[in-house]
Amino acid sequence: MAARTHLVLLSVLLGLFLSGCGATLLPTTLDEVRSPWDSFDEAKSAYDRIVVYETDLEGLKKLGFDPFFTSNMEILTYLDIMARFMPNPGIKKEDLDRGIQECIEAKNGCLAYEMSVEVLSSERRGSVFLDLFGFKRKTNRSGWQFHSLFVFNEGFVVYKLWGGKPNINETSLRKKPLGPLQESGDALVGAAKALL
Repeated sequence: MAARTHLVLLSVLLGLFLSGCGATLLPTTLDEVRSPWDSFDEAKSAYDRIVVYETDLEGLKKLGFDPFFTSNMEILTYLDIMARFMPNPGIKKEDLDRGIQECIEAKNGCLAYEMSVEVLSSERRGSVFLDLFGFKRKTNRSGWQFHSLFVFNEGFVVYKLWGGKPNINETSLRKKPLGPLQESGDALVGAAKALL
């Protein structure tokens, strides 16, 4: 009787593995940098409210750009700014934006905040059997990324810059016709070449 129960259970599991409807059994991941914003649009809207030569450090913090409370923000010195904006001798200080020039001239009176926020989720789709044994693996990635840079001189924003990806939607498909034997085949070919 127990053997028959095991056989029925094995048949049900095999049916799930062979059908595509077992896709919910595949792993999913969520990579998120905590931030005050729930979407790219919210982050961009906060960025847009910052006015160069008017917004001070306190105003920036109220909008959520605070390196001591917002994750993944870096504080940069004027030396970091020089390395970022003048990476080679061909770029002169006079070629830079006025706010960056003022920052470099102010030296220790200048600092910058650089931030990178991202929310990315990946989900494997398809047949559990084909995925589990490495024959076919399909992964969908979705989410958003927002990057910003604020340069301060004497406590006021003198330069700002933003970038990012508002809508990430990527699919990767990896096929191995031999499944788990694919790596073994490559290893055997390598071993055969070594013997010759």
